[in-house]
Amino acid sequence: MKQEVIPFTGYQKVVIFLLAVTQFTVILDFMVMSPLGDILMKSMSLQPKAFGFAVSAYAFSAGISGLLTAGFADRFDRKKLLMFFYFGFIAGTFFCGLAHTYAELVAARIITGLFGGVIGSISMAIITDLFSLQQRGRVMGFVQMGFGASQVLGVPIGLYLASFWGWEAPFLMVASLAVLIAILILIQLKPITAHLAIQKDKSAVLHLWHTIKKRKHRIGFTSTALLSIGGFMMMPFGSAFAINNLKISNDQLVMLFTISGLSSLVIMPIVGRLSDKISKFKIFAFATIWMMGMCVLYTNLSVTPFWIVVILNILMMMGVMSRMIPSSALTSAIPEMEDRGAFMSINASLQQIAGGVAAAIAGMIVVQKTTSSPLENYNIVGYVIVIISMISIFLLSRVSKMVTEKAVKSNPTVVEL
Repeated sequence: MKQEVIPFTGYQKVVIFLLAVTQFTVILDFMVMSPLGDILMKSMSLQPKAFGFAVSAYAFSAGISGLLTAGFADRFDRKKLLMFFYFGFIAGTFFCGLAHTYAELVAARIITGLFGGVIGSISMAIITDLFSLQQRGRVMGFVQMGFGASQVLGVPIGLYLASFWGWEAPFLMVASLAVLIAILILIQLKPITAHLAIQKDKSAVLHLWHTIKKRKHRIGFTSTALLSIGGFMMMPFGSAFAINNLKISNDQLVMLFTISGLSSLVIMPIVGRLSDKISKFKIFAFATIWMMGMCVLYTNLSVTPFWIVVILNILMMMGVMSRMIPSSALTSAIPEMEDRGAFMSINASLQQIAGGVAAAIAGMIVVQKTTSSPLENYNIVGYVIVIISMISIFLLSRVSKMVTEKAVKSNPTVVEL
């Protein structure tokens, strides 16, 4: 059954834009590690295991940071919290661009993760505070467009800069852009303080514990963690696989990321609208099954014509992107207002930690005998993703049931979310 579509106000549109461009820089900072993977592994003579750890360093530090700040997340104006962590993220990204050794890079990624990993959860809390559940599918669609935009604009430009000035250049580009966005947020975003009036826990530790101990929260956390493991496993070695196994050139790699990103920009808003009109869980389940098939097909490829690689990448991105939006919208509806900041922080932490675990596991599975030889065992990563994704469907069905029951209590006309 179709659901009522609630239009956005003018200020809500401004907030969507600010959160989308913020997410663009944060996602780009993380995303650029994948296309730079082959350059970094060759320039620093890194094995897949070492590169996997460099990717994981950001994720693990982001996860730890989120857990440490969860107890305080609902005790401050969300705008001030966003600005504090965004400025820290900018500083960390600048340090990445100034790194000259593997140890310095890993240290810089840890600093960036400590601040950047919390920004997504703050953004989710802001979305949940300012937008109704019937609007969130579309909001998630626009905000998550940062993922596609980072590939269309950021990743190709980053690779272009890296080819001329070295792998450090893309990080300096991201940090410079983020400074401009931070100024916009300071000017345009209003204070967000409604949650401060209904706080019950005086202790940050108690607030964290009360958020974790709720059964419905734990179901949401587990669902998010498994989704992230399944989503992150292929990403770190995507460029190395494309270059060394599929035998596409560096120039074609730039084009591949650009086309995949453009497809994401088209897919995201469509999926967002469908999520608000149809069942969010049904869209998630269909997209996950689609993604499972594409992952198995793609990871078993050998030398392949470029145009086929492009088509398969677009089809795979359709599945990956189409499950992110409905799952985020459903999970955002689990907590009550007084728990949102803490819930989103813990949820984002588990997402980041799970992503780090995924990158580390992939690094242990994938083998490369020399820096230019084909990756081995990449197809095993695809099979692991299938198993994890099947469990994810079951867990998100439980989340969907909880959210629907909650919505029916407040509005008996709700049928399915």
